[in-house]
Amino acid sequence: MTILNKKLIKKAQVIAKKKKLSNEAVSGEVGSALLTDMGNIYVGVSIDASCGIGYCGEHNAIGSMLTMGESHIKKIVAVSSDGKIMPSCGRCRELLFEINKKNLDTEVIISEKNSIKLRKLLPNRWQDLWN
Repeated sequence: MTILNKKLIKKAQVIAKKKKLSNEAVSGEVGSALLTDMGNIYVGVSIDASCGIGYCGEHNAIGSMLTMGESHIKKIVAVSSDGKIMPSCGRCRELLFEINKKNLDTEVIISEKNSIKLRKLLPNRWQDLWN
């Protein structure tokens, strides 16, 4: 594992702290860290609300990145509050692609020893099948 991957994993682990916000909402079950092509790192945590309006840690990190005017992601990782690295869900994969087509080459860290390009995690996109 590269030093940079270790750094991203550590940043995601540090913020992935489950916190009960109310009887209806929890944050931090997943933490995410991403590295942009400009070398900036953004982090975010998940929000799980009983009414279904929550979002993933990756969405939060992406929102922070977009707020700063960036959209091209080189690497991304998601980590559960118990420290397990996990691949991004389908919704997050699609969001990565839709905000910048260059993100098909984003390295998605899926374990301490493995990563995979988004293009391999997102084959046969729903929109491509209609064209």
